[in-house]
Amino acid sequence: MCHFMGDENQTIEIQFHFHPFSPILEVQMFIFVAFLLMYTGSLIGNATIFLTVWAERSLHIPMYFFLANLAVLEIFYSSTVAPLALVNLLTMGRIPISFTGCGTQMFFFVFLGSADCIFLGIMAYDRFVAIRDPLHYTLIMRRRLCAQLAVGALVLGFIVALQLTVLIFHLPFCGHNRITHFYCDVLPILRLACGDTRTQETMIFIASVIILTIPFSLISMSYFFIVVAILKIHSAEGRHKAFTTCSSHLTVVLLQYGCCSLIYLRPSSSYNPEMGRVVSVVYTFVTPVLNPLIYSIRNKELKDALSKIMKRHLLN
Repeated sequence: MCHFMGDENQTIEIQFHFHPFSPILEVQMFIFVAFLLMYTGSLIGNATIFLTVWAERSLHIPMYFFLANLAVLEIFYSSTVAPLALVNLLTMGRIPISFTGCGTQMFFFVFLGSADCIFLGIMAYDRFVAIRDPLHYTLIMRRRLCAQLAVGALVLGFIVALQLTVLIFHLPFCGHNRITHFYCDVLPILRLACGDTRTQETMIFIASVIILTIPFSLISMSYFFIVVAILKIHSAEGRHKAFTTCSSHLTVVLLQYGCCSLIYLRPSSSYNPEMGRVVSVVYTFVTPVLNPLIYSIRNKELKDALSKIMKRHLLN
């Protein structure tokens, strides 16, 4: 994709530049260190969860199957945004990203982010079945159904990402191409286009409803029935265990959906680039590092399995 330069009919490749968080180098370095620590923490934490579930046979059940898949998604999702953001923090935004590179980053960001949101919905359904009907849990959540739900989340995320990316990057871009963001997000790129963007804005809203509103509504309904089912448990220990398992998932859900809704479930005309950039830090850096912390700290089975694996390897 190119744009034309005046009467000379010359074409040059479009490049995008990211706007620094601050013109002060020290502030940029502080943000760089914070982002690097969060990114490293998310990689280590999510890799630990995946490897623990993979290595410990007692965790080969639907709940941990989805958790392991979520951990892998978080690793790729973070890696779509973090490396380029870190480079631009170091260079004060002087290194541009090509048109193709920007489109590729947007595609993977939307693809993996959408799949991530859908997975959180699937995990709520899994907890609902486990608490509402524990005797038939393994019959309902069969391996085949779990695999189909996981593949379905990826396929839906892929379709949404492909449609959005193609629609946005078929628009003409003219004038300045400086993005007030730290990655190629949908709305900041759309603001740089100089054509009619009504179709793209409609598609973004529809995609946001599909990826955010519908799963969140299902999660809310699931948690209503989950709370009712938990209150019927006679054992105080059983109620505590059920609440502990679900509260960790709910914490992640509120962070992820709450921040995404602030950005995408509102008219594009009211989008504030500065606020959008700050809020985006939550679901691109904070949530991926919180996921493993929340799930490992609040989950006794996972902690016990990790402890068992570490002892086994240390003794060997």
